[in-house]
Amino acid sequence: MKLNLRKRAKKRLPARVKDPLVLPIGPNITWSMDFMQDSLIDGRKFRTLNVIDDFNREALGIAVETSISGHRVVNELNNIIYWRGKPEAIRGFISGK
Repeated sequence: MKLNLRKRAKKRLPARVKDPLVLPIGPNITWSMDFMQDSLIDGRKFRTLNVIDDFNREALGIAVETSISGHRVVNELNNIIYWRGKPEAIRGFISGK
C-alpha cells in the first residue's frame, strides 16, 4: 500500500522592503508611538501607550491603563499636539504576538 503523498510546497512571503530610518534635523518633526504590556504581581495586565520625539528621544506622553481604547489614543495624541504642536509624521509600531 505504498501510497504516494504529495509534499506541500512552503508558502514564501515576499521580501519586505526596509526603509532606512532618517534622523530628524530638529525636534517635533517625527514622533514614534508604541504599546507595551506587562502584568502586576497579582496577574492583572496593564498596557502603556508611549509617544516619543525621535530627535531627542524625549518621552512626550505615557498613558497607562488596563485597556487602552482607540478613543483614548486619539485623546492622548490631541493633548500632546495641543501642548507641543503638530509633527510632520507619526510612526506607529505594530508587532505580532
